[in-house]
This record gives sequence, structure tokens and C-alpha cells, in this order.
Amino acid sequence: MVDNKQQWKAWLYLSPAIVLLLVFTVWPIFNTLRMAFLNGYGSLGEMGGATFEFGIDNFLNVIEYKNFLQCLKNTVILCVATVPISTILALLIAVALNSIKPLQKTLQTIFFLPYVTNSIAIGMVFAAMFNIVGLKGNGVAETWGIVNNVIQFFGGEPINWINAGSPYWANMTVMIIYIVWNALPFKILVLLGGLQSINKQYYDAAKVDGTPRRRVFTKITVPLLSPMIAYVVITGFIGGFKEYSSIVGIFGDKMGPANDAGRLNTMVGFVYDAMAKDRQGRASAAALILFAIILVVTLINNQVSKKRVHY
Repeated sequence: MVDNKQQWKAWLYLSPAIVLLLVFTVWPIFNTLRMAFLNGYGSLGEMGGATFEFGIDNFLNVIEYKNFLQCLKNTVILCVATVPISTILALLIAVALNSIKPLQKTLQTIFFLPYVTNSIAIGMVFAAMFNIVGLKGNGVAETWGIVNNVIQFFGGEPINWINAGSPYWANMTVMIIYIVWNALPFKILVLLGGLQSINKQYYDAAKVDGTPRRRVFTKITVPLLSPMIAYVVITGFIGGFKEYSSIVGIFGDKMGPANDAGRLNTMVGFVYDAMAKDRQGRASAAALILFAIILVVTLINNQVSKKRVHY
């Protein structure tokens, strides 16, 4: 406890952080709430002296917007598809890494490298891998791309993944592969740290009893690792609902193939588009709707965690 006579020193030391928190966190949140409930709000209009009535028109405009459901659909699909897959793969890889002693640190570094790499740069690499160069009207291409070359090597037919005329399912497959791959490093790091903190006596006892490895994994590893699993699942859903930069990295600012711009737009992309058109009121309303969705999903995850997580 700080002596009452010395508390002013504590507040003095904390004042720079408090000021930054108020300016860059508290005020933007308050301002977002304000703009969301000002009908048709735009910063240019406000600077021009326009007045805006208090109401919920911005929320109605967001819901009634023709591309809103598509943005919401894309966001939900990416979340539901990528979070379980990335969590399961990260758990399996973490268990494998934990059982490997030689070169363990080197392998951990290799797996963690994508986490510290710019997502736009990684997206451009994935775009090059799935890209088709010189696709003609008759379906003939100068270069089918790395991924299609692998598919053809094993006797399959090349697929138009991301170029003009590509199907929606192919676009989403590319995005799911990229997001899963990009999400693995952080989850592996968290789960591996949790594995290394588990008391070895549990495994020694299971070994003495001759317990099969599958049962050790399901009855010891997973229950004792459940707090970390719950954490990566919750943060995975939060990150998934904010997905945007990965799509820009692969498809550019058109958020879709050349012939269908906006096909893969997400809720965050919807917010950015509204802001670019000086519709800050609509963008703020969309941001609050996204916040409400994330809050509901997080609360559901917390309720499930209370029954499934063992501390």
C-alpha cells in the first residue's frame, strides 16, 4: 500500500499513461458511441456546420445495406472454419514439439516466425502461390501457379483459386488455409508453454499403469491444458471477427476477385469502406454491432469454459 501522504507521487508517475489512455482509448470509445447515434453523421458535414439528430438510423442503414449480410456471412464462415481447425492443429503440433528434445528451440523459432511477419507480406506470398498467370478465355494458362503444379503432379486438375471467374468456395478455401497457417504460431506458443508447466508426475503415474497414449492425451493432457485451450479459442474468435488484413494481402483492396469486388468483404472491411465514404456514423454503428457480436460469442465461450475448463 502507498502511504496516503505519498499518493500524489504515484499519481504523478501514472499521469502520462493515464493521459495517453484517455486520449487514445477512452475518448475514441466515447466518440464512436456519439457518432453511432447521430443520424447520417459525417465529419465533413460537421465541419461545414451541419447538425445531426439523435436516433438509430445509422444502425438501420447498416442492417438494410445490401452487402451487410454478405460481410457478416464471410466473417462468420472464417471464424467457424478457422478457429477449431487452427486450435486442433496447434494442440497436436505443440504436443509433438514438447516430446521432441533435439532441436526443440530451433523448431519453436521456425513455427513462431510467421507471427512476427507482416500479414500483408504473407498474404502476397500466398497470392503468388495460388495465382494463375496468363489465364486465357479457353482456360489455358502460361503458369498455373505453385499450388496447381502440385495438384497436377498428383494427377489432379488445376483450380482457379483467386483469379477472375474463380468460384466463391475456392476463394474461401484459400482464405481459410492462410488464416489457419497464420494463427498457428501464437496458439502453438501458448499451448506449448502450458504443456511444459504440467506436473510430470501425472505422466509418470500413467506410464506405471501402462495407460495408452491416446488415453493419456484425452484424460491428462487435454484437461490440464484446458485453461490455455479456452484462452486460444476465445482470442481466436475475437481475432477472426476482426479479420481484414489477410484478405487485403491476397485480394488487394477490392476484397475479392477482379470480376467480383467485395465478394470477400468482412465486417471490419465494411467499417473501413463506410469511413472512406465519410459515413462515420454508419461505420460507428457497424463497429458497435461487431462489438456486440464479439461480446455475445465471448460470453458464450466463458459459460462453456466454466463447465469444461479444469483449473
